[in-house]
Amino acid sequence: MMSVEQLVKDAKAAGADCIAMTDINNSTGIPEFAGVCAENGLRPVAGIEFRNNNESEYIGIARSNKGLKELNEFLSGCNFEKTQIPFPAPAFSESYIVYLLGKTPDRKLFDNERIGIKPGEINRLVTLPKSLDRNAMILLQPVTFETKDDIFIHKSLRAVDNNILLSHLKLSQCAGEDEFFKTPEFEKQISEANPLIAGNTKKLLNDCSLSFDRETLKNKKIFSASRYDDKLLLEKLAWDGMVYRYGKQNAEAKRRIQHELDIIDKLGFSAYFLIAWDIVRYSMARGFYHVGRGSGANSIIAYCLKITNVDPIDLNLYFERFINPKRSSPPDFDIDYSWKERDEVIDYIFKRYGYHHTALLGTMSTFRGKSIVRELGKVHGLPKEEIDALIDNPSAETNRNHITETIFRTGLRIADFPNMRSIHAGGILISEEPMTYYTALDMPPKGFPTTQWDMYTAEEIGFEKLDILSQRGIGHIKESAEIIMRNQSVDIDVHAIQKFKNDPLVKEYLKTGETKGCFYIESPSMRGLLQKLKCEDYPTLVAASSIIRPGVARSGMMREYIYRFHNPDKFEYIHPVMKEQLEETFGVMVYQEDVLKVCHHFAGLDLSDADTLRRAMSGKYRSKQEMQRIVDKFFSNCHEKGYDEAIIKEVWRQIESFAGYSFSKAHSASYAVESFQSLYLKAHFPLEFMVAVINNFGGFYRTWVYVHEAKRYGANIQPPCINKSTYKTTIYNKDIYLGFIHIQGLEERVARSIEEIRNSEGQFSDLADFIERVCPGLEQVILLIRAGAFRFTGKKKAVLLWEAHMIINKSKNENTRPLFSQPVKNFTLPDLVNGALDDAYDEIELFGFPVTMSWFDMLETSFRGEVMARDMINHTGQKVRMIGHLVTIKYIRTIRGDWMNFGCFIDSEGSFFDTTHFSQSLRNYPFRGAGTYLIMGKIVEEFGYPSLEVEKLAKLPVKPDKRY
Repeated sequence: MMSVEQLVKDAKAAGADCIAMTDINNSTGIPEFAGVCAENGLRPVAGIEFRNNNESEYIGIARSNKGLKELNEFLSGCNFEKTQIPFPAPAFSESYIVYLLGKTPDRKLFDNERIGIKPGEINRLVTLPKSLDRNAMILLQPVTFETKDDIFIHKSLRAVDNNILLSHLKLSQCAGEDEFFKTPEFEKQISEANPLIAGNTKKLLNDCSLSFDRETLKNKKIFSASRYDDKLLLEKLAWDGMVYRYGKQNAEAKRRIQHELDIIDKLGFSAYFLIAWDIVRYSMARGFYHVGRGSGANSIIAYCLKITNVDPIDLNLYFERFINPKRSSPPDFDIDYSWKERDEVIDYIFKRYGYHHTALLGTMSTFRGKSIVRELGKVHGLPKEEIDALIDNPSAETNRNHITETIFRTGLRIADFPNMRSIHAGGILISEEPMTYYTALDMPPKGFPTTQWDMYTAEEIGFEKLDILSQRGIGHIKESAEIIMRNQSVDIDVHAIQKFKNDPLVKEYLKTGETKGCFYIESPSMRGLLQKLKCEDYPTLVAASSIIRPGVARSGMMREYIYRFHNPDKFEYIHPVMKEQLEETFGVMVYQEDVLKVCHHFAGLDLSDADTLRRAMSGKYRSKQEMQRIVDKFFSNCHEKGYDEAIIKEVWRQIESFAGYSFSKAHSASYAVESFQSLYLKAHFPLEFMVAVINNFGGFYRTWVYVHEAKRYGANIQPPCINKSTYKTTIYNKDIYLGFIHIQGLEERVARSIEEIRNSEGQFSDLADFIERVCPGLEQVILLIRAGAFRFTGKKKAVLLWEAHMIINKSKNENTRPLFSQPVKNFTLPDLVNGALDDAYDEIELFGFPVTMSWFDMLETSFRGEVMARDMINHTGQKVRMIGHLVTIKYIRTIRGDWMNFGCFIDSEGSFFDTTHFSQSLRNYPFRGAGTYLIMGKIVEEFGYPSLEVEKLAKLPVKPDKRY
């Protein structure tokens, strides 16, 4: 129930000079525990309590770091094999095993095995059988609580863990209520009364030690044969790469490469670069696309090794942001892969560097927000409806009683308590020593060993992670190239970045915000920013990628940047240092490097402190004391320099708004490269590009928006067809056939078998032929008929449904293909009605959107608005009525605590327009879910970009489905 800091503090107050931390089935806290003990002059001992569910089997106490490795390996083995903790314990050579009184092995105890006697069990010693060796007994005083109040909190958490009502909790499922630190007097009294056992205990503890070296790097130290060989190999690769990237005679490239090589060698980071290069080399050999980003893209060595595709000379990137001589550890490389290929890269890393030396980085999810109320509500027996009401309106009088007060009071205590271990988004550690030297390992469903501690602990003990991440953008770029080759026989080199940057059509699309589907630049706010900036080049897009981040926009500096961008002669720098350091970005801190520059040159912090401050503000540094020390130093330095108080506070305000959210320039540049790749493909091959975006899912918008965008660019959108469609969406010339994957309720087995059988045996001639060859079952056939997949037969859906029922004899096995074709009876049916509106409603039910008609065709009204999106700028300041189909809503809480919304709509011509809904308007005219709306408001513009400030909003009725 205590943090590691509190545990050590209380131990010291209780007079302890040595304590053992033995968390249950994990060693997560051991590294932090060792560090805090060292700071407080206590001797730490590491251990693990091994349990099966709620039953304690024994406690392992490590005699040394080797013993901790032994315990970690044992626990990891159980986790990997998904087996119970065995009883009795196996033989350990570097650890003690402590059994509880009453649960000892039937065999003779090994030399390293002991029996733990709790203070409350001392009186039982006189009645214990003589076969129990008193020389093997030690005093065991578990500590779980700091105060009496902790007991109820602990029981609440135990009920949550066991998923039972608090009232059903058993004593065996909880810690003993006497598990507090005892006073020195009590300890002395027990020891004097039981000198043999006390002596055994002291002897055991004196035999144990633990130390965690926090100074040296724990990553794999050597890539080749020796550190010197690594140096030579990195130099060879760098100079070869320079010829590829810059040619042989680029003096600036030579200077920077030599400068970086010197620092990398001095700090011992050669192996780290070579491992990143090795991973990229493997993936490129497999034909995988990757994007190297993050602070690593500041490095010209990374650029020459093809780890990144960002030219640091071209963008004047700040190398010291990536590595500065005061930094003792390398920052992490972020390498993105397609979501379809990332696991293969991770598999290579584990097999290349060994499962004993490689692990995914864990993370700790904590109790936060609504989850606290939901979990505590369940253990207190509240029904789901009451829990929902409590979450939605916690202050309502009807939701306040003694139970809910207890829930809120308990919830405040357990906020930020660890809840469960999980996996970091992409962090991988490659260690010089076996990973179990530092942590026990979990084996999540992903199938790769995972550390039990998180990135903060990893960094504190000297690990630096590689981030191997997945994103959909890379997937759609690669798939676009493949579809273009198949559909148009054009081979696209998606890495011709320089060509893309100078393409006139790409520049036009960028300036007009024609970027839907394009990586990172497709959201309404980003498209608006591009149009406000009239962005048409790479450097401007790099800046836009960072200033779109939340803190920047909220602080008002995004608007200020746009103004200064268009009016470079009409503003004043807040201080000469800002002009000197930030002239490129008009005195606005756009990138993380800018925060470093200002902290270093304006406030006089050294680069190491400046970088620590930046990382702390972005949540990548845990020590609050260290953060506060640097903040205090920032202000004291500024005062010493004689700066005006108002200037100091304004600079600090800007630092606060930027540091937590802004990207490094290299990171923004990497994103911008990927955006240009997407944009070139969209500009020149829009239909193939949109098919790839649809097939990769995961874009900013829902699928129907991308389908609509393809139609806007001239595609003929077709519902699925059993003779044309594949599992995913496909294209033939200008005809786009939706994939079977989009039919809700259609089994993947059936969807994939349609394509496989058609490819091997030829096209389907009619419904009967399809049913005979695929054996899909009646329900699946009905879904396909309603989706329009049999329209090639020329028969109405109603007729096909009738035929399906007659063909499929439900008394027989629907999923078994007959040996011989069955004759099909022909029936004469009346003329069954099936209209276009019926098809549209089927499509909405099955795909989530209409295909054969638009949302606007389904409206009861023929009115399409007084102004179209393309003409809004010509009606600035006017009150108008517009009609739009809702695309997305962004929710923003104002400083006053009210809500305001930003809406995005499509008009009947297919163009997007944005709306602003202030709190007063929202209260009277709230959104009513998905649909088409009549919107009244005033058209406003900012830097030439129009939007609609909404006064009234009404959802329009659609033509009813007359079948129901």
